[in-house]
Amino acid sequence: MGAVAVADEIAALLRGANILSSSEKAQGEPLAGGVSSDIWRIDTAEGPVCVKRALAKLKVAADWYAPVERNANEVAWIETAGRIVPGAVPRILAHDPAVGAFAMEFLDPARYRSWKEDLRRGIADAAVAAAVGDALGRIHAGTADDPAIAARFSTDAIFHAIRLDPYLLATAGVHPRVTDPLRAIADETARTKRVLVHGDVSPKNIVVGPKGPVFLDAECAWFGDPAFDLAFCLNHFLLKCLWAPSAKEAFLACFAAMTAAYLNRVAWEPPADLEARTARLLPGLFLARVDGKSPVEYVTDAGDKMRVRRVAGMLLEDPVRKLSTVSAAWRKELEE
Repeated sequence: MGAVAVADEIAALLRGANILSSSEKAQGEPLAGGVSSDIWRIDTAEGPVCVKRALAKLKVAADWYAPVERNANEVAWIETAGRIVPGAVPRILAHDPAVGAFAMEFLDPARYRSWKEDLRRGIADAAVAAAVGDALGRIHAGTADDPAIAARFSTDAIFHAIRLDPYLLATAGVHPRVTDPLRAIADETARTKRVLVHGDVSPKNIVVGPKGPVFLDAECAWFGDPAFDLAFCLNHFLLKCLWAPSAKEAFLACFAAMTAAYLNRVAWEPPADLEARTARLLPGLFLARVDGKSPVEYVTDAGDKMRVRRVAGMLLEDPVRKLSTVSAAWRKELEE
């Protein structure tokens, strides 16, 4: 799709920040993105910028709504993370919380490649996974038990609407056998308040640049349980064993590398305690990406879905404390 006129509010945002002059056309090219926002590339006299605007109804088959004020939380997460790990986030150029939109620097795909696309092609570099785990651990460590951060990101209602309900609680309604464990995990996650959580640490929201990984799409930002971010990303390494089976060993190596790098940064609580919560949560998210409100698009085979259900169900009914045990259970399933 070529350039199309952008909404008046977006044009006003850009002109108010002197990003777009009064003589320039307010046109943008819609970009592929997640399910929760409209995203455009807008070319200006000074170069391209990226504009993101939150949607009230997410672009999924199920009825899924979320407050648009999450856009302001995303900006705040980016600014906070950028102070802790410079270069790990894009620069914010303009923001209008009333419109629910912001402008940020455009990351040229020629220099910033999609991590999800790498993994889809079976390019699973453990060093990249370790760098993601290290940066995430630094952001968590830099915000741990900070009362000011806790007050700014007291976004429990949004996190419940975007994460706990569509993933864990919706899946609990589909699987009576593990309803109680899933609800208990959701409750534990909701009441654990330790660090600034991104909430969507997924390969689709990470690009690999010249200086390392860059995190995008922090709409779910919340002061809460760090286990959620770690489990959410590790989950993708397990699932992608079904997408690119020939790279199974590389995906599992990424799982181990990210785990080790992240846990090495944990100082705000015993690493073993955080790992145990992550190992309990991960099977719930694993099952949710098949039977929740936001299933991954590449697990379509009935047999593959049953594999996920079988391993997730076993681990939900008989929880483990080590992430390596979760990975080993999935490896065993794939080899049978």
